[in-house]
Amino acid sequence: MSDIIRRDPRAEWIARNRLHPLHAAMQKTEPSWLSAHGVLRKNPHAIGFIGPNGLKRIDRSGAQQGGAAKRSSTNEVVQLPLQVIEQPAFSICVVPDMLGGRLSAHDKDLLGLARQLAGSDGAVVAVVFGEHKENAFDLAGVDRLLHLADNAFDGYAPEARVLALGAVERQLAPRHWLLPDSRSGGGELGRRLAAKLGERPATRVWQVADGIASGRAGAGREDLIRRAPRLILAAAECAEPVSETRHEVRPLALSDALLSHLPRIQDLGAVAVDPAQIPMAEAEFILSGGNGVKDWALFHQAAAALGATEGASRVAVDDGFMGRDRQVGASGIWVTARVYLAVGISGAIQHLQGIGACDKVIAINLDPRCDMIKRADLSVIGDSAAILQALIERVAAHRQGGARDAA
Repeated sequence: MSDIIRRDPRAEWIARNRLHPLHAAMQKTEPSWLSAHGVLRKNPHAIGFIGPNGLKRIDRSGAQQGGAAKRSSTNEVVQLPLQVIEQPAFSICVVPDMLGGRLSAHDKDLLGLARQLAGSDGAVVAVVFGEHKENAFDLAGVDRLLHLADNAFDGYAPEARVLALGAVERQLAPRHWLLPDSRSGGGELGRRLAAKLGERPATRVWQVADGIASGRAGAGREDLIRRAPRLILAAAECAEPVSETRHEVRPLALSDALLSHLPRIQDLGAVAVDPAQIPMAEAEFILSGGNGVKDWALFHQAAAALGATEGASRVAVDDGFMGRDRQVGASGIWVTARVYLAVGISGAIQHLQGIGACDKVIAINLDPRCDMIKRADLSVIGDSAAILQALIERVAAHRQGGARDAA
């Protein structure tokens, strides 16, 4: 696993952009190396530099060769500049969904929009409910973090959360409230907050520019354009995530004591749903099979054991192993799963386009050089049947252990 080369798209983009402040630090520095036959090879692209007009110049003084060891390589961690706002002129409050205790891609887009609205004078305040596992708020653009970890906010507790957001409103009086217009709680919470504050929110917003908010309407066929209100419910990809700076993430506390209340809604927990009945576009955990799957009965057994929705590549669908409604990719269904587990899928460009919005991609394959392995966040190189059987056994052992502890 450690010998597999991982791509860093952000580092590659910086290396191509000569105007980026970190461009020089991302250039490769190996001027020469020994080949497998012991022959000294020289890298012609390592000699020279890009001038202010975009033309490559060659330094014949020898200074580059002597100072090459001082420059950073793409494998080194680049420290982004830290942005600190001591006395913000105003605040932009963001309430992310925090699915699984971490920032989702939708949350990061929302924070990117908040960063645009805050500019250089405002502070982005993230309001997080309950326990979380996120440790990269600084890279997402958060200047202040208000963490409300009371047990009253666990599970489905919209009344308690709206009560807390009302206290934040009284303390900070933010210029804008930003919430994700999602099915994961942000859409409902934003509309409840709008009713409490007496605000008319802008929903399904996909762009905010020059004080104008553009939102989808008419089943996505039309745009509603209006002046950006205080409360914005933004859709996914409403802005580019923050990628150029780090931020302070200074802890923030509420000065107002939260009032106790008797909730009118009781959370009875999640309802068990058959994963096979979940539409592919809405599934959060997908087990997808391709040409490398030889035992489809074992594949179906693994999907049932893991509680995953089944998907397939176009090759598997064309061969008749899965229905056409389970095809993932640009020629099938675009998915936005939190976890996408690809078994025996090489990674054609159409398939990679279809899983572009997935948060975490796990690949099981025999070929360590296939495109799916390069795309994956976690890769397992080995026989798919053996790995799926091991997964089934581990899940069964985990559930039996949980049942014994409960007894």
